[in-house]
Amino acid sequence: QVQLVESGGGLVQAGDSLRLSCAASGQTFSNYAMGWFRQAPGKEREFVIAISWSGKSTLYADSAKGRFTISRDNVKNTVYLQMNSLKPEDTAVYYCAASRSGLGRSVSSYNYWGQGTQVTVSS
Repeated sequence: QVQLVESGGGLVQAGDSLRLSCAASGQTFSNYAMGWFRQAPGKEREFVIAISWSGKSTLYADSAKGRFTISRDNVKNTVYLQMNSLKPEDTAVYYCAASRSGLGRSVSSYNYWGQGTQVTVSS
């Protein structure tokens, strides 16, 4: 089992930056690829960005390219999502997730999920 707890969400204005954190506990953190997903009201959960267990490989959704970056600290058992130039359409609940099978874009690729943190971007 892996327990994931997100933090860092909040209300910001368009153009601002925000950094989300996801702290993991339980099984060995470095065994898992980590991803961030988001879900807006009335929409399906969608892939945002992911990082391999080593941190050497990343995967981006088109919406994240050029604005979002992901990093991880395998000593602190934490993964980070740095979001810059935020837009109102980035408003959603952001979830981190852990995958035993490596990088992936689909919800089904991930085995463990956090409870989510709300990000609201005002125009």
